[in-house]
Amino acid sequence: MMEQEFEEAYTRMMEQARQSGGAERKRRLSEHGEAEKALLQYVWWPAVGSLDYLHPEYELVDLKGGTRFADFAYCPPLSYQLLLEVDGFGPHWRDISRWKFADDLSRQNHLLIEGWKLLRFAYDEVMEKPRRCQQTLLMGLAKWGGITRPAGEELSVYERALLHLMQECWGELTLKHAAKSLGTTKRTARKGLQSLVSKGLFVASVSPTGRTMSYNLRSRIVK
Repeated sequence: MMEQEFEEAYTRMMEQARQSGGAERKRRLSEHGEAEKALLQYVWWPAVGSLDYLHPEYELVDLKGGTRFADFAYCPPLSYQLLLEVDGFGPHWRDISRWKFADDLSRQNHLLIEGWKLLRFAYDEVMEKPRRCQQTLLMGLAKWGGITRPAGEELSVYERALLHLMQECWGELTLKHAAKSLGTTKRTARKGLQSLVSKGLFVASVSPTGRTMSYNLRSRIVK
C-alpha cells in the first residue's frame, strides 16, 4: 500500500514538474534515473510521508549569474529552503576532472552563501543504509525548523529537553539513556516520552512482544 502511494505521489510530482520550467529542465527530468527516485523512495518518503513542496531538477542561479540545477529542492512555507542531492561514486567522484571537482565545490559554496540548506547523499548509502540517511534527513529538518509542535499545544520545559536530546542522538532515543541524561527516574522519562508520542513528535519502536525498545523522531512538516 505504501509503495503504491509513493509511486502515485512520485508520478504526480514528476508530471507537474514537466509542465513547468524551460527546455533544459525538461531534458534533465527525462534523464532522472534510479538514484534520484531511490533517494525519495527509501529516504524521504519513509521519513516524511509526503512529496509536498519537493521540486525535481530545481533551477538555480549562482552568484556569477550561471544556471545550475539541484536534484531536488524542498520549498515549504518555512524560514528555510533545502536542497537534496544524491551522487553515485563513479560519475561524480572517481571519474571527474580536476576542473569539475573545483566547480562542484564552488557551486556548493555559492548555494550556502545564498542561504540554501543542503544535504547530499551517496547512492550506495541510500540503498545499503537507508535508515541512517533517514536519520540524517530528520536531524536536518529538526535543526532547521521542519519539525513543529502540534497546533495549539505547548511543550513543557521537560518535553523540550527530551526533544533536544533526541536531536543529539540522531533521531533515536532509549528510555534508559533519556533518564540518565536528564538525571531523572525512568518513570518520569517514560511519561515525557509518551507525551511526545501522543503529540506526534516521537514514534515508539515496539518489539513483537509489545515492549517499547526505543523512541524515534517523527517529522512534522508544516502544510
